[in-house]
Amino acid sequence: MKTQVAIIGAGPSGLLLGQLLHLQGIETVILERKTPEYVLSRIRAGVLEQGLVDLLREAKVADRMDREGLVHEGTAFSFNNQLRRINFKKYADGQTVMVYGQTEVTQDLMEARKATGGITIYEAEDVKLHDFYTDKPRVTFVKDGETVELECDYIAGCDGFHGVSRQSVPADQIQTFERVYPFGWLGILSRTPPVDEELIYASHERGFALCSQRNANLSRYYVQVSLDDKIEDWSDERFWDELKARLPEDVAARLVTGPSIEKSIAPLRSFVTEPMTYGRLFLVGDAAHIVPPTGAKGLNLAASDVSTLYRILTKVFKEGRADLTAKYSEIALRRIWKAERFSWWMTSMLHKFSDDAFGKRMQLAELEYYTTSEAGLRNIAENYVGLPYEPIE
Repeated sequence: MKTQVAIIGAGPSGLLLGQLLHLQGIETVILERKTPEYVLSRIRAGVLEQGLVDLLREAKVADRMDREGLVHEGTAFSFNNQLRRINFKKYADGQTVMVYGQTEVTQDLMEARKATGGITIYEAEDVKLHDFYTDKPRVTFVKDGETVELECDYIAGCDGFHGVSRQSVPADQIQTFERVYPFGWLGILSRTPPVDEELIYASHERGFALCSQRNANLSRYYVQVSLDDKIEDWSDERFWDELKARLPEDVAARLVTGPSIEKSIAPLRSFVTEPMTYGRLFLVGDAAHIVPPTGAKGLNLAASDVSTLYRILTKVFKEGRADLTAKYSEIALRRIWKAERFSWWMTSMLHKFSDDAFGKRMQLAELEYYTTSEAGLRNIAENYVGLPYEPIE
């Protein structure tokens, strides 16, 4: 079995890379260890940067997003029982974000790949990467009890933090940077109208809270909890009471509650792998980096990796520019570290780390400055809507 690019992982980054390369006439095979149903069952982010929105349109998979997605022109920070709005259009040169669930993005990409006849092999077991430091890399996997070998020119590891791609790199060739945060996010999904038209990020003495949404009748809410907390300790009633306590009184008064249809606790970490290129293996998205969700950068960073890699591989196959592959890591990491900084800063400013009175005053001073200063408002807005993608030359 042969292809030009073997893509490990059929999440949104792997599918998007496959779609973009297909439009350039470049062959791909995608390997995924889970079923399509499992991939679509994962509840993930739903705030798309301007760059990702544009990239989905370039990939010709944006029709449903443009019909059903919600354009947000701002967001709000809550502290001291008040709301402060950041106007994206004003402070980010007219750019906005789109609220459209990652599950919906994945479904649109799956349907596009099926329509083009692209090969995606689900339930591929025991995937192994071989010879990626040579000019003849290959991937082996087991499907229906038989071992299959896939020959390729390049391998794109889009298989997430726990995937085989990064784990295949020799330990002495890779460097990692990590910050693990001392709390998690308890999140619920409910079939209720959002409490506000835009997202609300709340800093409170009881801890952080976030009011998010998927559509006009599907809300996503989070509260900061201890890493020792268990799902079974949090009834729906307890969650709603805690969320209301962390919001301004007028916001809490209009919150519509209801049964949760999904509930989970997610730990927070910042993580970066350097480099992201190993011979003819490229790490993409969560395989190379993780951000705390506070800045809504996870899926968006994966998309910028995809954009960079797809444009490089297009020039490799169409123009013979094999020299560009060495630039992927450098280009991607420049944007990644800036997004890591923004996510770390948002997390540091909005969450409760301790009962230290001085630290809390510093957080409030930062919130006051950044939500009243023109420079501060522009800083938040331009980072939130997404820094520009770097061109490939």
